[in-house]
Amino acid sequence: MSKAHLVITAVTVEGRSKSEVARDYDLSRQWVQQLCKRYEADGDAAFVPHSRRPHHTPRAAPADVEDRIVRLRKTLTKRGLDVGADTIATHLATDPSIAHTPAVSTIWRILKRRGFVTPQPHKRPRSSWKRFEAELPNQCWQADVTHWHLAHGGGVEILNILDDHSRLAIASLARRTISGPDVTTTFTTAFATYGPPASVLTDNGAIFTGAPRRGGRTALEITLGTLGINYLTSRPYHPQTCGKVERFHQTQKKWLTAHPAATLAELQHRCDQFRVYYNQRRPHRALDRHTPAQAYTHRPKATPNGYVIPAHCRVRTDVIDAAGVITIRYNSRLHHIGLGKRRTGTKVTVLIDDLDIRVLDRTTGTLIRKLVLDPTRDYQPRGVKCGNSPENKQ
Repeated sequence: MSKAHLVITAVTVEGRSKSEVARDYDLSRQWVQQLCKRYEADGDAAFVPHSRRPHHTPRAAPADVEDRIVRLRKTLTKRGLDVGADTIATHLATDPSIAHTPAVSTIWRILKRRGFVTPQPHKRPRSSWKRFEAELPNQCWQADVTHWHLAHGGGVEILNILDDHSRLAIASLARRTISGPDVTTTFTTAFATYGPPASVLTDNGAIFTGAPRRGGRTALEITLGTLGINYLTSRPYHPQTCGKVERFHQTQKKWLTAHPAATLAELQHRCDQFRVYYNQRRPHRALDRHTPAQAYTHRPKATPNGYVIPAHCRVRTDVIDAAGVITIRYNSRLHHIGLGKRRTGTKVTVLIDDLDIRVLDRTTGTLIRKLVLDPTRDYQPRGVKCGNSPENKQ
């Protein structure tokens, strides 16, 4: 039984005064009077709570504006673009046929009422994340590789580079498989166009860094060190560190879904088209609705701070193969060190200090060979033979 039913019964059946009922049930006398009037006019319908919606909503969006919002939503979806209320409000603000742009909250309610908003579970509040953003353009670039499929099948990879401060898409390269040389070439080209950044941030992929695998430095690491650019890697299994470029992947894939590519060349063309749109036309919510290009040119650029790449030292073990060689990876390339076929099967320990290499017999400690690696050559010929002299052990 509702309290309204209780109050009506107390007044009409028991005959108590409205003031007494209001006092006993801790209600306002005005509400009791209104309830009794509704009961006299509507009978038992008075027990059902009335809608509090205003009889008139003079500030409601006109029907033609609602229809324009719905059409715009469908058009943006078909083109693979952002379709949120913020984006729609930005488009309406540039439409001369719309006299007054509805608020973002109004647009959201219209989309929800028209069935375009799918309810989602509550997510972790954005305020709970420890958000990082570079203070200047070129202070930090993020890079990552994502997977995609061509329209007629066949997996491909896309390398994306993003400026952390402005979200400017620096580069987008499509290949069947992104290789270490692809990464280095793309960065080198970007340096020529935008200038070298102060730092570069990537995950721990083998095309970026050799550190987690205790291998030699990659070509990217050497190139960045030569230019004095600080190189940073994310924590393993923590994609949030490179969250901006990860989010860019999602936006890019929405576009590519609406513009399928049948060939790798066509996919590269689509990526180039999207990069122009993303940088120059798409307003970004995190940039106060400015475009990445506007944010990138608004402030002075950061430059490399003279970071000095530390010496790279490692110890590895190997077995001399049938050709009389062992392999060492440097600058994303395998180099073959000639040691002689007569030593085939010998277990060796290799001491590596950047380009300085010493090869020892693992059993006896005898120095088999010492050399300075020539990065321009694959095969490193034996040259002068090394014995077990005190000079060679130094």
